[in-house]
Order: sequence, then C-alpha cells, then structure tokens
Amino acid sequence: MPEVAFELDIQAPAARVWEVVTAIERYPDSMDSVRWVKIIDGTDPLSRRSGWSVLLKGSILEWEEVEKLDPDNLVMAFHQVAGDMESFDGAWRVTPIDEARTNVKLDITFEIGIPLLADMLNPVAERSLRANSREMLLGIERDAVAAADRRYGIHTDPARLS
Repeated sequence: MPEVAFELDIQAPAARVWEVVTAIERYPDSMDSVRWVKIIDGTDPLSRRSGWSVLLKGSILEWEEVEKLDPDNLVMAFHQVAGDMESFDGAWRVTPIDEARTNVKLDITFEIGIPLLADMLNPVAERSLRANSREMLLGIERDAVAAADRRYGIHTDPARLS
C-alpha cells in the first residue's frame, strides 16, 4: 500500500496546534483543496465520524471516516469507512519541541482499488496526496500561528506561511 508522510515544525504551542488539527470542520476556511467537512457523529469526544469532500488533482474525492482522538498523546488517527478509495487511513501526530514550537506530522496509507492501473495511478495519487498534505499542514500552521501570535505574543516570519 502506498504511504505518504509530511511533517512541519510550527512556531506555536502544542496545545494550540492540537486544537487546530482536531477542528476539522474549519479546514475548508484555510485549505483550498478541502471543499467541505461535516461531523456526522461527534457525540463521543474521543471518537467521531466525519464526511469529507476534497479536490485532488482536479478530481473530487469524497469519503466518510472514523477518527480516534487521543488527547493525552496528541494523536488523531483516521480510517475511511466509506468512499472513493478502497482504503484511506492515517494519523495526525502533534509533538511538542519546546514551549513555543511544535512538530506536526501527517501519515497516510491508501489504496486506490484498481489493481490493473495501480502501477500507473498510485504514483500520481501519491504526488497529489503529498501536495495536499503540504497544503493542509501549512493551513494548520497559519491558523495555529495566528492564534499563538494573538494569545502568546509569539511572532513568526510571514514569508514562511506563503
């Protein structure tokens, strides 16, 4: 199964980055490729079901996933339960570097589900998911840094966020 991993160090405290990572319904506000996210079942604070619509390399992908939130370890794992891919799983990991800096990592494994075309489609999907992951992490960085700037007086280089 193809894998994609992308990580970024963010100039914001881990608690703030965790808040932004887990606020998935706000992703469309700062991520152009995310068309919409809807919480379908969010009654359990540690497990929820969500629906997604994402623009990936000119194609619309839609799916539902279950997310398991582990606030003690700052991990949000997800598993597709219905959707356009045969499988789509992964995790967000938020790791404090120090009081003001945080590493956030997104790991994804996927299977398109068309075995005869896998050799051709998997590399294209992997590149697209890598670009999408980068955009998502930069969106999280913009949101987390903006809030940290306001709340904690932390300042960052705005050129890094463009």
